[in-house]
Amino acid sequence: MPGDRAFHVVEAVVEPGDVGVATLRRRWPDEFKERAIAAALESGASVSAVARQMGISPAQLFGWRRKALAKVEASTAPTKPSSTEVVTAISVPVLEIVIGDTVIRVGADIGEAALRRVLRAVRQS
Repeated sequence: MPGDRAFHVVEAVVEPGDVGVATLRRRWPDEFKERAIAAALESGASVSAVARQMGISPAQLFGWRRKALAKVEASTAPTKPSSTEVVTAISVPVLEIVIGDTVIRVGADIGEAALRRVLRAVRQS
């Protein structure tokens, strides 16, 4: 290095075919992913804490969990019946709430958050 310089610039160019340690992707076994997702879905579990305990990035576990939940949602989503299918009506229990002269009828399977929004809207009107 020349005497008048305090540092030396080195430039490295990575070619498209070069494979370095930083470009290798880790492949996690499906069993490991399933264990991690199951632990993250437990009641009261912190996804970040579970990820740290298992030695993976929280972002990685959040992604796996999101994909797993989307897959479950897609498999349980109702499909449109074809023209040859017979659709039978299923009676769903109905919950009636009376506030003053207003009657609110909702399915018994309504979520707490949705019910709170409905009640808040009725009270404000």
